[in-house]
Amino acid sequence: MKIAAVQMVSTPSVERNLDAARRLIGSAAAAGAALVVLPEYFCFMGRSDRDKLAIAETPGEGPIQSMLAESARAHAVWLIGGTLPLAAGAPDAVDRVLNANLVFSPRGELAARYDKMHLFAFDNGRERYDEARTLQPGRAPVAFDAGGLRIGLSVCYDLRFPELYRALTRPPCDLLSVPSAFTYTTGLAHWEVLLRVRAIENQCYVVAAAQGGTHENGRRTFGHSLIVDPWGEVVACRSDDGEGIVLADVRRERIDEVRKHLPALEHRLEF
Repeated sequence: MKIAAVQMVSTPSVERNLDAARRLIGSAAAAGAALVVLPEYFCFMGRSDRDKLAIAETPGEGPIQSMLAESARAHAVWLIGGTLPLAAGAPDAVDRVLNANLVFSPRGELAARYDKMHLFAFDNGRERYDEARTLQPGRAPVAFDAGGLRIGLSVCYDLRFPELYRALTRPPCDLLSVPSAFTYTTGLAHWEVLLRVRAIENQCYVVAAAQGGTHENGRRTFGHSLIVDPWGEVVACRSDDGEGIVLADVRRERIDEVRKHLPALEHRLEF
């Protein structure tokens, strides 16, 4: 299966972001991709963290979800729709939303939903982030089947928690998806190495679609959207800022070869 990671530099305008996403999904499909991954916050990068509360959608309703479903159907692709804010619906979540990763089938039907579990916090004295102020964490890992592949879902900061990916490997995944909006600071230090480690330890492909550039709100994201194979080799990577796509083939024979030569998944111990 040919897969694509879409890189964007999203803005405070939902309409502009949806137009860009439509165009990039179309480009990926025209290049032969059967599965397309959008970055975290593809639909909106507000001027403040709380701005996302105003555009939060109800599950199953709203222009962002409609665009994802329509694009998947129009191009007959599996679409892992980055993330969008969804109303949590809990009594204690009036001022918080879920950062939801929705998957649509080539027929435009909702195939899976994962709510980001690990919420990013960072403070080095110059940059300060605390997603828990506006986000409510998800509760469970999610994987789904597409085109003969088992695909595990995760989002950005989840990448730092290997136990999540181990939970997704029972049974083993063939592909892990990591839509992200890594800061430039943390991405420069940790982005590629963490993605390669997740591929190596789980002996599967990893696709990471990223925000990449300086946004209108002043935030700078790292970009470098990439695809890694089960041996930890980067098989496709975008080396510069700005929007674009990277493509690679997920090959079953490569997964089987790595697992046969080094049967590490069979050697896992339960503690």
